[in-house]
Amino acid sequence: MNTSLINDFLRKEHIFAVVGVSRNPAKYGHQVYKDLKEAGYVVYAVNPNINEVLGDRCYHSLSELPEKTDVVDTVVPPKVTEKMVEECKELRIERVWMQPGSESGHAINFYTRNDIKVVHDVCVMVKRRE
Repeated sequence: MNTSLINDFLRKEHIFAVVGVSRNPAKYGHQVYKDLKEAGYVVYAVNPNINEVLGDRCYHSLSELPEKTDVVDTVVPPKVTEKMVEECKELRIERVWMQPGSESGHAINFYTRNDIKVVHDVCVMVKRRE
């Protein structure tokens, strides 16, 4: 992946939304959310099936967020990632990070065609520490 693109995504002033957050500490969605939060990012939890994680409100969709997010980080199966593409476009989200296992060729192509920057096949927690 392009280092300057990754550095752009990881700017400290960016607001993240982690889609697929989990209350289970063993789950990747929980770990990504907690890692970004502990690193000092403003980060929102998104999962339609839960209402709270780590004492924070969990939103059921990106459109429910109280402010526009700069980076959507997906920690969901590829089919769910594909269902999010239109919502990201409608909300004018400029950056989507697909965690390993979340990536979808269909979604990558959609985002590229719609001038949405995409990072995939690399973990945000790993790249944040490099």
